[in-house]
Amino acid sequence: MSLNTVAINQQMKHFDSHDSVWLFGYGSLIFKADFPYIERRAASIQGWSRRFWQGSHDHRGTEAAPGRVVTLVPEDGATCHGMAYLVTPEEFAHLDHREKNGYLRLATEIAFEDGGVAEGIVYIATHENAAFLGPASERDIARQIAAARGPSGPNSEYLLELARALRGLGKHDAHVHAIERHLVEMGADGVPGHAQPRSPELR
Repeated sequence: MSLNTVAINQQMKHFDSHDSVWLFGYGSLIFKADFPYIERRAASIQGWSRRFWQGSHDHRGTEAAPGRVVTLVPEDGATCHGMAYLVTPEEFAHLDHREKNGYLRLATEIAFEDGGVAEGIVYIATHENAAFLGPASERDIARQIAAARGPSGPNSEYLLELARALRGLGKHDAHVHAIERHLVEMGADGVPGHAQPRSPELR
């Protein structure tokens, strides 16, 4: 069974007295903000790399056939680019439920494109959570993504939307875009030749 982290995250009181909090998104939060926010800005955090190493049993897969979604893994010198949202603390009840499949809130320093910084929150699924799938080759990850589907839709849609959103930010993520390339080569449903051609990735 996958780990439900809602109760754990509700114990984090660090920002409860704040009128607003910055939330850093690096996966579907870049392209799908299903919550009200005050401000939205391109941003990054240091010391983390985005990886498709987390299982999705509740959104992009099922418990019998989990999909793969991104989490962050520590890496010295790495920069993870994404999107930051300024929200009120009341939004964390919704966000805790959205990220309940193994993700924990972590306080982090968020850097904005204009050079400013702020303390905020990021959700990270570590290797200790029950839904963690861990490393695999990017081709094997693409194969699993091509076959997975959950209540939120095909896993391939998540991967392709993330890759497109990162391009929109002008950022190249070698891991994400390599998986995208394999997925396109095999077809979004895992069968060669079934995917429509997409624009080449930006380097």
